[in-house]
Amino acid sequence: MALLASDSVEEELQSTLTDIIGFDDLDFVTDLISHRREITAPSPFAANQDDSIFGKLQTKRQREETLRQRDYEHKNATLGPSLNRDGPQYPHVYKAHSAGNLLDHRGQKYGLPAGSERKEHARYEEYIIPAAKVGTLGAGRQLVKISEMDGLCRKTFKGYKTLNRMQSLVYPVAYQSSENMLICAPTGAGKTDAAMLTVLHAIGQNTSPNPAEQPEASDFVVNTEDFKIVYIAPMKALAAEITQKLGSRLAWLGVQVRELTGDMHLTKKEIVQTQIIVTTPEKWDVVTRKGTGDTELVQKVRLLIIDEVHMLHDDRGSVLESLVARTERQVESTQSLIRIVGLSATLPNYVDVADFLKVNRHAGLFYFDASFRPVPLEQHFIGVKGKAGTKTSRDNIDTTAFEKVREMLEQDHQVMVFVHSRKDTQNTAKMLYEKAIEQVCVDLFDPTSHPMYEAAIKDLKQSKGKELRELLPKGIGIHHAGMARSDRNLMEKLFGNGVLKVLCCTATLAWGVNLPAAAVVIKGTQVYSAQEGKFIDLGILDVLQIFGRAGRPQFEDTGIGMICTTHDKVQHYLTAVTAQVPIESKFSKHLVDNLNAEIGLGTVTSVPEAVTWLGYSYLFVRMQRNPLTYGIDWAEIRDDPTLVQRRRLLIIQAARTLQQNQMIIFNETTEELRSKDIGRIASQYYILHTSIEIFNTMMRPQATEADVLKMIAMSGEFDNVQSRDTESKELSKLRDEQFSPCEVEKGESSQTKTNILLQSYISRAYIEDFALANDSNYIAQQSARICRALFMIALNRRWGHQCLVLLSMCKSIEKRLWAFQHPLQQFDLPKPVLNQLESKDSVTIETLRDMEPAEIGSLVHNFAAGKNISKILDNFPTISIDSEIAPLNRDVLRIKLYLTPDFRWNDRHHGTSESYWIWVENSETSEIYHHEFFILNRRKLYDDHELNFTIPLSDPLPTQIYVRAVSDRWLGAETVHPISFQHLIRPDTESVYTDLLNLQPLPVTALKNPGLEEIYGQRFQFFNPMQTQLFHCLYHSPANVFLGSPTGSGKTIACELAMWWAFREKPGSKVVYIAPMKALVRERVKDWSARITRQMGLKLVELTGDNTPDTRTIRDADIIVTTPEKWDGISRGWQSRGYVKQVSLVIIDEIHLLGGDRGPILEIIVSRMNYIAAQSKNSVRLMGMSTACANAMDLGNWLGVKEGFFNFRHSVRPVPLETFIDGFPEVRGFCPLMQSMNRPTFLAIKTHSPDKPVIVFVASRRQTRLTAKDLINFCGMEDNPRRFVKMSEDDLQLNLSRVKDDALKEALSFGIGLHHAGLVESDRSLSEELFANNKIQILVATSTLAWGVNLPAHLVVVKGTQYFDAKIEGYKDMDLTDVLQMMGRAGRPQFDTSGIARIFTQDSKKAFYKHFLHTGFPVESSLHNVLDNHLGAEVSAETITTKQDALDYLTWTFFFRRLHKNPSYYGLEISAEEHNTIAAQQMANDYMIEMVDKSLGELAESQCLTMYPNGDVDSTALEYDELPVRHNEDLINAELSKNLPIPASSFDGLPMWDPHVKAFLLLQAHMSRIDLPITDYVGDQTSVLDQAIRIIQASIDVITEMGFLSSCMQMITLLQCIKSARWPTDYPLSILPGVPTTQPEEAGVPSSLQALADQSENEYQSTIRAFGLSSAQTQKFNKAATYLPILKIDVKDITPFSLTITIERQNPLLDKEGKMYAPRFPKSQTEGYFAILCNEGKDEIIAIKRVSWNSNTNMRGKPSARASMKFASDEPGRAEQGRKFDVWIVSDGYLGLIHKIQGVEIPDVVPEVVTLPAEYDGKKAEKGAAKNGQGSRV
Repeated sequence: MALLASDSVEEELQSTLTDIIGFDDLDFVTDLISHRREITAPSPFAANQDDSIFGKLQTKRQREETLRQRDYEHKNATLGPSLNRDGPQYPHVYKAHSAGNLLDHRGQKYGLPAGSERKEHARYEEYIIPAAKVGTLGAGRQLVKISEMDGLCRKTFKGYKTLNRMQSLVYPVAYQSSENMLICAPTGAGKTDAAMLTVLHAIGQNTSPNPAEQPEASDFVVNTEDFKIVYIAPMKALAAEITQKLGSRLAWLGVQVRELTGDMHLTKKEIVQTQIIVTTPEKWDVVTRKGTGDTELVQKVRLLIIDEVHMLHDDRGSVLESLVARTERQVESTQSLIRIVGLSATLPNYVDVADFLKVNRHAGLFYFDASFRPVPLEQHFIGVKGKAGTKTSRDNIDTTAFEKVREMLEQDHQVMVFVHSRKDTQNTAKMLYEKAIEQVCVDLFDPTSHPMYEAAIKDLKQSKGKELRELLPKGIGIHHAGMARSDRNLMEKLFGNGVLKVLCCTATLAWGVNLPAAAVVIKGTQVYSAQEGKFIDLGILDVLQIFGRAGRPQFEDTGIGMICTTHDKVQHYLTAVTAQVPIESKFSKHLVDNLNAEIGLGTVTSVPEAVTWLGYSYLFVRMQRNPLTYGIDWAEIRDDPTLVQRRRLLIIQAARTLQQNQMIIFNETTEELRSKDIGRIASQYYILHTSIEIFNTMMRPQATEADVLKMIAMSGEFDNVQSRDTESKELSKLRDEQFSPCEVEKGESSQTKTNILLQSYISRAYIEDFALANDSNYIAQQSARICRALFMIALNRRWGHQCLVLLSMCKSIEKRLWAFQHPLQQFDLPKPVLNQLESKDSVTIETLRDMEPAEIGSLVHNFAAGKNISKILDNFPTISIDSEIAPLNRDVLRIKLYLTPDFRWNDRHHGTSESYWIWVENSETSEIYHHEFFILNRRKLYDDHELNFTIPLSDPLPTQIYVRAVSDRWLGAETVHPISFQHLIRPDTESVYTDLLNLQPLPVTALKNPGLEEIYGQRFQFFNPMQTQLFHCLYHSPANVFLGSPTGSGKTIACELAMWWAFREKPGSKVVYIAPMKALVRERVKDWSARITRQMGLKLVELTGDNTPDTRTIRDADIIVTTPEKWDGISRGWQSRGYVKQVSLVIIDEIHLLGGDRGPILEIIVSRMNYIAAQSKNSVRLMGMSTACANAMDLGNWLGVKEGFFNFRHSVRPVPLETFIDGFPEVRGFCPLMQSMNRPTFLAIKTHSPDKPVIVFVASRRQTRLTAKDLINFCGMEDNPRRFVKMSEDDLQLNLSRVKDDALKEALSFGIGLHHAGLVESDRSLSEELFANNKIQILVATSTLAWGVNLPAHLVVVKGTQYFDAKIEGYKDMDLTDVLQMMGRAGRPQFDTSGIARIFTQDSKKAFYKHFLHTGFPVESSLHNVLDNHLGAEVSAETITTKQDALDYLTWTFFFRRLHKNPSYYGLEISAEEHNTIAAQQMANDYMIEMVDKSLGELAESQCLTMYPNGDVDSTALEYDELPVRHNEDLINAELSKNLPIPASSFDGLPMWDPHVKAFLLLQAHMSRIDLPITDYVGDQTSVLDQAIRIIQASIDVITEMGFLSSCMQMITLLQCIKSARWPTDYPLSILPGVPTTQPEEAGVPSSLQALADQSENEYQSTIRAFGLSSAQTQKFNKAATYLPILKIDVKDITPFSLTITIERQNPLLDKEGKMYAPRFPKSQTEGYFAILCNEGKDEIIAIKRVSWNSNTNMRGKPSARASMKFASDEPGRAEQGRKFDVWIVSDGYLGLIHKIQGVEIPDVVPEVVTLPAEYDGKKAEKGAAKNGQGSRV
């Protein structure tokens, strides 16, 4: 010190110190010198004591003086306060006494409990610890009586009087609260019943009546759908016991309990039906790892019970940690309550475990000490002399164990002897018996005197185990997990009954079966651990568990537990069992695999998230309490008390390991963690990362079966398989006999052993050695899983050959059959027959199928088998494949596969579904281009199965590709279908793009029209660059224009320019704007009526299915905005409709939809407009607008475009767009796939657009709700859960009060809007408005929003590119145009410099989108598929009269253009050489002629109409094929059907998921006025009703043609019923408010509506009284009654050929549109009538006409209408005398409203006067009559 303190220079110091310290420690010297300052600085203690000993140098005397002074002070100081060493006291910790400090500094106890003794024997020393006293009830406490509990508990605990001490203490918390709990209690204290209380609490919350509110109730209805309870038991054996216990006691509630373990698989349906699932940690880990696969299951869990939590310190503890962490994160993220209850044996650090389970220490933590054992335990610890592992030591253990067993038997106790291997159970049993013979005490064991002995002998006869049969007469039993379950149960029964005195068993018995004995002996403590491949010490937990089995409450007052071990281990067990060592975490060992699982799940996406995740583990709890054990020094925990750095380190190490194995992508700079497919596969199939490392190095695309087996044998799962000397003989026998067909290396390694055992397992070899057979089972179980994982990896790498090998290997392991054996081995056929099949060489399934049963019989020398085999061949599940290929452009080929099952379904073999892997591979390289998993359902066996996908084409083309369909379960069931590319012509995509010129933007003034300048000036001053470039062509020239440019680039303004040209150059003409969707039409109408029409004095009319104005309105309009179907309908009759010829400009928006389902209609319209223009000589200007497309040139040529061709690239957008395409792994099932996208969606929002608006597009209404819900949950985990709300609280509340839909309400309060067609109009517009004004940041919408509403956002996420299509009952890909349209919404021109689109799709579609989103999609025609409909229409419009016309008509179409360009697409086979030659054109012409012939033939066949004469309701109309049936709606339909008058079963026997059934039910529900179960149905019902009216009107026309009066009336009645929402049998007045559906009894109540209308005031009042209406109702009734018409009808101008009917309405209309009273019908209906001329007696109808009020009547005047009816007289000269007709006027909407004028006389015809023209025929006249005056027909 003095040296350092001196002021010498460093060099001097250095030499001096080196002299003192020596040269060995030079480092020390340098340290001293460098830290010289700190060392010499005065210490902090010295600072406050001036006269301290060390502060300054002192003389010897001074030092002594100071020390004396110190001594005195110390002795006379006052005493400090007493230290409280107990630590905090918790209310529910019940220990016998707290005797201050029992632990020494190392945490060991000082002494053994009082009364312990130690004995010394010749062979061993023994410690005896006496049994504790049985505890008694605490003062003032009472046991809970069952009779005082509520009904739920009373019935479940039937047969109990009270709960026991422990359960009574737990009861208030367990049953009356939802606290998380940890219950530590000794074995046998009744923990299972304590758990039962928590189960009942969970059930009680989902029952009605609620037992807590009505304790007296005893009948309960459990809402089984709403909850799941998961009970995790550490062993399969225990799981079985628990399942049985819970199941039998809860059966009375109808609660299902099922076991879900490695042995017991549950189907999805079973899982849904089960409320309590008993499972093992590993299995539950697999279930929750799928993230989404079983979400319905995982999300409904309300209670998680973990039994034996002290397993944490076992090797499997890591699984529990990851489960609890996952559950707790789920609780935090979803804010759902999952109660966690842990049960464990007594453990010292219970507080840590409680913290880990997030238990409130003061509420849910229960600890019960040994005094709560029902039978106190006397413990013996015996240490045998002799060096461990030597022969003497082993013999001594045997002898000692025998002595102890004998002592017990002499006291007449039953004994269990626990040994540690299955083989040892037999050996010990033999040893005990031999020793008994030596010592002549066999009679102690003898069971023969027992009364049940005879029965036992009989039972054992069935048993397979010969050892059991030998041992029974000796009175000894054995029991281990390797025995058959039946044998195990038998042994348990015999021991329980007392037939067997001694049972030798393994530790599984202690864990799994509640079978106590008076005494237990643990013989030896060396256990062979398979994981470590060596012997280790028996775990303390096992010892406690085994001791827990000692003592049977009914018989003994103490139990005796003995443990025999070697001398050196006795102290270890003595201290451990009595003092109990704290349990530590084993998580770090398995950190890598668990981290991979979480990354694969998507719950951990970055290092910080992983650090938080680790914070939920028990590892973290213990690292903080006991850092030294985990290699953390005190300094580290002092500086970083929450150990963030340490956790980061662990995570980063693990992440690096995963990245090296290619399982994740770990970006070290951003610390982002992303799962890769291999990691996902590993997580899903539970494969260790060490195995993946091996697979990565060993997998090759062309590997053989032998290589695969070798690779499987190498994997990490089998590291623990030891090769033992004793087995080598049997192994080499298995290798050399025929059991190992694949080559195995010589040698003794464990890999070789694994390989041989796996092969002999497949070969069904019999294995004698007991341990080998066990290994073999273990290997088979693991390898089935590993092989599946390898198959998935190969599929992921696109190695076709390898997939085939691996898939057949998987099936070989599962079926225990080699691929080279005959496939019929999979069926139960007699052995000789199979041998015959194997011996013949070429009897494949195909050849057998071609043979007659008799031939097969003779082949196998067994005629009876012949028939059987041919039946089986029918059931052999192969599939045949047909394909169509269509090249989209040079590089992409579309393939359509049609799959047809080639077998008869047999439930015994096929169950409910068969699954197949289908992949397309290159014939030369066997590279897989595309693969999918196809499930064939039993109920859809006969439907059409088509798969549609695209594959890339590369140069050079392979000569052919193979499509393979391989069964997932059946060996040998595979089909190969070659597709040849011989005739494939790859169309050249000549993408012609217009470059955007660099022009000076034109100002608005260029319009040279003040009116227009004013309109545009309000929005902008200059046209954008694209509009500038188009301006001259559109505004100043009549040229046809094709404009292709991306969404949002300003096409609308461009088409307005063309409109102004039309109105300027051709005044008085009309402009038609055709948009392919109602939503677009509506948006256009809204926009133009606000902005253009009023200012420019133009009239605009909207023509859609919802809105059909009358002819006059259409005639007067200048702009017609309409949909293709509507315009098609109108322009069909263009000869008779003048206004169609006045059209001068047709604008077709989104013309690229030609390729879609509705494309043909667009195609027909354009072709027709061109045709009309050619016929009528005045030209029609066409303008087509689309997004940029690849073959724009063809479209342009077809539209007749010359100079007006503009096709801009995708990049020509006002706001540049960044597109990201993310692939997601194929998850089975749509919802899980969507759910796996939710988190990435949230992260995308956080990265790209944390505070700018975002639209998330989803596929269905249900998905909007689910997505919003998940986004809300993710917000919940953020610092600011309301981060998306951008308005004040008051504003928010105000808006929420306007919302009707609950889901929307919840979402809006977190700043997320919903938008879909199922919402009511007000809710939809509220969402739009809040989003547009930036008050909410996120809008989750269905794709309709992209078309209908122009709401741009900064970021657009397209979440999934599929939607559910009820027609094929599966998921279909959205059209590319939809995706482009959605992307087009990204980027707000005024605010953003760039927009961002993220597209989430399946991995397999990624390449497709990458390709086409940039180049644009080539548009092809789909007219050839629906040609007959359109030809039919044209024939009826008389445009086409001959076949030549039909061919000419086709030449106008786009189809004709493309047929030459891309013949392969349309199925026209031309070889590549002939392409573009004269011959090719000739072939194309022949092809078209053939098509026309076929179409016209089909039309003739179907006669275009079919009708039932009895007038049934018919909702099988094809229009309803499109009705969406969403997921699970078949269940809703079934429910709905029960509540309706006509059950769905009466409907052609169609299944519940058929759209026609849904339409049928919705119509009924409307007429019965039933509220619909879900909002989606409301929208569906509206569209069904819409269609229904159209279909019925058409049916009325058809029936009139046929002349059936009664059927026609039936249809009209139906129309009335639908409009007034009542059944035909209901009381007609019931359409008015407050009137019942049955007619009241009183006299004078009118029976029909016209009777009511004709009543006088007094009668009317008495009617109201008769109905007993309240005053409010009366008001409504009066208002409705005034709607009813009072009619005056007159027939005049009667001639032999016609008459005129006039109708006057005596009371005025209530509103100017003449709407009728139909409050239930979703769209307002105008009042209308059918005038019918008929002959009632003959049930024939002569003519019918629709009549409506004249539009020019003012409101006050009396509306009138007239109809002149023409009818054919009979041929002249044969006129009947005095024909009489009836005239009926029938309302089309009011139920039963009909006015009849009977017997109108028609004058006779005077033959001379009228000469009918020769071709006049009666039918035509009728037709005319039915057609005239129907301009406004729907």
